[in-house]
Amino acid sequence: MDSSPVVVSKQRREVLCGIPTQVVCTAFSSHILVVVTQFGKMGTLVSLEPSEVASDISKPTLTTKVLLGQDEPLIHVFAKNLVTFVSQEAGDRAVLLAMAIKDRSMERVKALREVIRMCRVW
Repeated sequence: MDSSPVVVSKQRREVLCGIPTQVVCTAFSSHILVVVTQFGKMGTLVSLEPSEVASDISKPTLTTKVLLGQDEPLIHVFAKNLVTFVSQEAGDRAVLLAMAIKDRSMERVKALREVIRMCRVW
């Protein structure tokens, strides 16, 4: 019998640009759950699913869908920029991203990506 846990999860707390930030990454068999919060709650839930592009099947793109929260174009852009690398490094697995972030600047995205990398469970 395999003694490894069924669900693998890592958590990290960092202060980014003066704001306490929590990141939790959990690996399930078909998805990676990434929670990024500066409010202590899950916030907007976005599904990022790999989909094949007809012109280049070697590079799947991620299709985003807001499952819970405000469905704004900026949410889709932010989600893709934040966790595309997670899906790619995890063998093109789907990602569920829960985010409650005060500032969605590019500087913040880069800092959050590094914290997510520290919580690598894929």
